Amino acid sequence: MIWNTDYECLDRTGLSRHQGERLGRLIDVLYRRVPFYRKKMDAGGVKPRDIQGIDDIVRLPFTTKEEMREVYPYGLLAVSQQEIVEIHTSSGTTGTPVVDAYTAGDIEVWAEVMARTLSAGGTGRHDIVQNAYGYGLFTGGLGVHYGARRIGATVIPISGGNTKRQLALMRDFKSTILACTPSYSLYLAEAAREEGLDPARLGLKAGFFGAEPWSESMRGEIQQQFGVLAIDIYGLTEIIGPGVAMECEHQKGLHINEDHFYPEIIDPSSGTVLPDGQKGELVITTLTKDGTPVLRYRTRDITYLDRATCACGRTTARMHRVLGRTDDMLIIRGVNVFPSQIEEVILKVKGIEPHYQLIVERRNQLDELEVQVEMNESLFSDEIRNLERIEKTIEADLYATLNIHTKVRLVEPKSIARSEGKAKRIIDKRQL
Repeated sequence: MIWNTDYECLDRTGLSRHQGERLGRLIDVLYRRVPFYRKKMDAGGVKPRDIQGIDDIVRLPFTTKEEMREVYPYGLLAVSQQEIVEIHTSSGTTGTPVVDAYTAGDIEVWAEVMARTLSAGGTGRHDIVQNAYGYGLFTGGLGVHYGARRIGATVIPISGGNTKRQLALMRDFKSTILACTPSYSLYLAEAAREEGLDPARLGLKAGFFGAEPWSESMRGEIQQQFGVLAIDIYGLTEIIGPGVAMECEHQKGLHINEDHFYPEIIDPSSGTVLPDGQKGELVITTLTKDGTPVLRYRTRDITYLDRATCACGRTTARMHRVLGRTDDMLIIRGVNVFPSQIEEVILKVKGIEPHYQLIVERRNQLDELEVQVEMNESLFSDEIRNLERIEKTIEADLYATLNIHTKVRLVEPKSIARSEGKAKRIIDKRQL
């Protein structure tokens, strides 16, 4: 279901012209009102008059998260503080938080792109949306909330956690749409079975999952457990929150709302723009943000773009689901390893639960990677000899995928800590 055919199905020529016009206005505002960007543009020898179309974006400087932290809290404001109606920030767990400040117009844009997101998975005004993303400074909860309200759907703003109550409300109010992290959805399914409920009979028809990397294998697990269409959604606090991109029912990449967010793929090392289809780091420019516009933001997410028209009729560029991040990528003995690669392997093994952790240690100056994988009850009761065989099989499959040796250890059911938010996949014990 397409929410806004005027923009989601606009021909590429018209879209490029539209993007160029919006970029021109953005650069004029940034140069006049934001000293941070005026300084960067002057350093690069670029003036607003030099930007004549969207292709000129390559002349403009990048923005990094570290730079955004350096101008905390109001250094990126392009309007007066009195025009800001809402503020969100990143968690700040690894440093000073990044601020995303919204004008009333920005909230309208957020509602619009989230209405597109939810509509892409079939959400309509008669649906009941159980929103289990966190409300507050985290952007997930309110983003889904605004989009569902724009559509006219009923929202259950339960936020994250309180799993038993989640299940009770899902059953009692007959929720049809679930929004949460993918790992938490599987936790809900597990908890439902413990309560004597069949997740597939709860009445959900679609789920919108994001905020953490997940694989096709995990999608299959979610769809099988709940009997839903599992839609991947993408966003980040630095840009707007959720609503930057979303899958449609064909699940062949995430449609980027290009009239608001211009995407590029660059080589992470050189910054050179890469052609469509080539894997690299995603860079996003906010073409319509008023409060805290961002120019060529380096997301650190690894993906690639496809601008072919989708079977759904949308003409917007599609990004492949995030393959990993340049900053949560593990480097093991010189090899780049993403948790999603490991997840893809282990979830194909019968008797394995979708709960795992990666333990990285350094012994004798060499990095060692241990993959702890949770078994289900039936496999746990199996013979030790068979468990050892499965461990060796997974180790061999991981070597074929990663080209490094790993140690696989099957652990007892429910022994890996569950998360009601983002799953903690990596425990890095190295002193790097």
